This record gives sequence, structure tokens and C-alpha cells, in this order.
Amino acid sequence: MRYYGLSEQRVRRVLHSPKRVEEGIAPKTVAMMQPFSILRIKDRGIWKEQWKQELWVMIQDGGNIRKIISAWRYPGMTKPGTALPDEVLREIRAGVALSRESVETEEEVREKMTGMLRKWRRKL
Repeated sequence: MRYYGLSEQRVRRVLHSPKRVEEGIAPKTVAMMQPFSILRIKDRGIWKEQWKQELWVMIQDGGNIRKIISAWRYPGMTKPGTALPDEVLREIRAGVALSRESVETEEEVREKMTGMLRKWRRKL
């Protein structure tokens, strides 16, 4: 983090509100990206977002522990890769894998996710 000039708070910000979430290169990891500053450009009457740098954070979930494997700054704009399925994203946001059998309704899922997010944020 020191090499790229990143603070702990900046890395946490990427974890809490990523612009893009993808499957990580290492096994059982997830990569989250957030641009450093977004420029809104009007191209042929359509507003587009562009940026010059991205901040990437790679994490690995293991039980109740979330490990930050790596954090780096990428110069430029990367093309979107393989997005994670909604079910996996839900598990990541919850901080713990939820089995289909244990969850009955979407309201219960939201309650579990909210509680797990609060617990997870306290651990960071």
C-alpha cells in the first residue's frame, strides 16, 4: 500500500462501494475496483464516464474472516472481465456463505446480509 500511496481508509472505501466486482486471478479470490476520479464526457449526445486510474483490491473470504490479499493502483481504464453471479455477490456482501436451504425469503436474506455487513465492517 505504501508503494502505491494508498491509505487503509481508501482501501476500505473500495471494499464498501466498488464500481466493479470480478473474479480474482488467484483461486477463491474476488477483485473489486473503484476509479480514483470519474470524468463525465459528452460523446455524440451521450454522457460517458471515463477515468485515468483505478484502485483494485483483491480479497479472500474464509469462514468469518475476510483477508485482503493485495491492493494496487492501475494506470488506465481496464475492460470489464467476467462478472460474478448475483448469488456469489450476495455471499460476499453478507461476509458468510449462505446456503439455499437455510434462507426462506428475500426479507430474511436482507436481514442476514445487513447483520453480517455490520459485523464485517466492525472487524475491518
